[in-house]
Amino acid sequence: MNWLRKFMVGRYGVDQLSIALIVVNLICTILLRFFNSSILNIFCTIISVIVIYRIFSKNISKRYQENIKFLNIWNPIKRKVNKRIQRIKDLKDYKYFKCSNCKQTLRVPRGKGKISITCPKCKLVMIKKS
Repeated sequence: MNWLRKFMVGRYGVDQLSIALIVVNLICTILLRFFNSSILNIFCTIISVIVIYRIFSKNISKRYQENIKFLNIWNPIKRKVNKRIQRIKDLKDYKYFKCSNCKQTLRVPRGKGKISITCPKCKLVMIKKS
């Protein structure tokens, strides 16, 4: 185990982009089992080489910049997916409305009958059934 630590000193290691590429490679490998395509095989091999190259690279600043670019793309997608998941979990207790004026999403408790909803952004008052 100590030899691995010594070997990895000064090398970049694993980051979020490497993990994402490993997941893509795993999916690609599973698809390869079903479709046995030479193009898919080449794609899997290229991804594997890129992952190994990134992990053992000594150009830490370049790999760090690549990871930052990936995270700038990935984080908004992740945020939207998590927001949708949370909204699906909340459907039992809350109802969602969009403000007709500013398109702000509003969350109100379910089962309160007709209620007056005031948009916090544009102050528009709506009467809706919860």
